[in-house]
Amino acid sequence: MAKEEVVLMKGNEAIAHAAIRYGVDGYFGYPITPQSEVLETLTEIQPWNTTGMVVLQAESEVAAINMVYGGAGTGKKVMTSSSSPGISLKQEGISYIAGAELPCLIVNVMRGGPGLGTIQPSQADYFQTVKGGGHGDYRLITLAPASVQEMADFVGLGFELAFKYRNPVMMLADGVVGQMMEKLVLPAQQERLTDEEVVARCPWASTGKTKDRKPNIITSLELQPNIMEQKNISFQEKYKIIEQAEVRYEELFCEDAELIIVAFGAMARISQKAIEMAREEGIKVGLIRPITLWPFPTQIISDYANKVKGFLSVELNAGQMVEDVRLAVNGRVKVEHFGRLGGIVPDPDEIVEALKEHFI
Repeated sequence: MAKEEVVLMKGNEAIAHAAIRYGVDGYFGYPITPQSEVLETLTEIQPWNTTGMVVLQAESEVAAINMVYGGAGTGKKVMTSSSSPGISLKQEGISYIAGAELPCLIVNVMRGGPGLGTIQPSQADYFQTVKGGGHGDYRLITLAPASVQEMADFVGLGFELAFKYRNPVMMLADGVVGQMMEKLVLPAQQERLTDEEVVARCPWASTGKTKDRKPNIITSLELQPNIMEQKNISFQEKYKIIEQAEVRYEELFCEDAELIIVAFGAMARISQKAIEMAREEGIKVGLIRPITLWPFPTQIISDYANKVKGFLSVELNAGQMVEDVRLAVNGRVKVEHFGRLGGIVPDPDEIVEALKEHFI
């Protein structure tokens, strides 16, 4: 049995190392704080000399996502990473990829906005991602890591889900998780698939011509409205399957909870400390951490709405995920939001005070 490789590194660096070890064929990116270490780390390691992985700094975010579109169309494992304004620029391409039903991984290490905003951390891209920031009725499977280990692990999980459902996957991380350093167990090195294995796995891929000499055409375009409607209906059917099969979340201290915090990413970690402090004061608080922001853990939140007095949605924004918490609760109990803006990360005692203000 191979010995575990344990290292200390940033979340962004973990993504780069994981990409190599999970056999990614191509990374196409553009530098923007606070995720620039992904590209920088790949450039330093030079995986093209070891695994054959392509690493390319595109001339812009728009170019990078269109390179991903082309690479995904060949059935290869391809990915990109950026931060909030860069993801905004990629939205048209992301919509094209979703419309063409292609697998890829997109990493967003969020920073504060709107506009150029700040280089400090944020979670204000929830709407941009979970609600489908680009045009059309499409969905992105969205994973929200809360540790450096998950930054690495979700590269593998992201590609697994992307190819399972032929759908782009977004890893939605905040700048705290991207920049912090933690112990990481590196995944084992996987070999990249051969061209023959890619064709076998992805018979839909555009690889020149198939054995019967008919070309595979990859496109999101359909000019006949009745056919486009049927295509969209099939998308919605696929999304329903994903909603039933791929919800992921974590529960902490919920067994006897009278109040529940809902938080993801770094805010979930800070909320854990807040819960410990609140319980020392006799306030019974639990935590639900959505790991998939879409599909959202609506049912578990709905179930707890019959057992608790209220929910506090803790986010590094002005209140975005709280809308989905309220939809899940459907008016049965009180739902409040607590957040900080402009890149300011709250202390646990601020969350405790928000619990007292709204519920005690």
